[in-house]
Amino acid sequence: MTVIHEESADEYRVLATVTTQVSARTMALDPATHRIYLAAAKLGATPPATAEQPHPRPSIIPNTFSILVAQPK
Repeated sequence: MTVIHEESADEYRVLATVTTQVSARTMALDPATHRIYLAAAKLGATPPATAEQPHPRPSIIPNTFSILVAQPK
């Protein structure tokens, strides 16, 4: 995850690059605390590719859903 600050309408600065869990994709930002929330789960094996599914996705391992919280130092 890359954290970027908008300096002006046309200028941005990278503040940090943070390693997260592989499956963490969706996020929300709390503007009051600057905490970032990411939904994640552990993934199982990726099934083999088929004609119908040439790019299969791994399945989610049951009961591994979690919310990751990233907060500023």
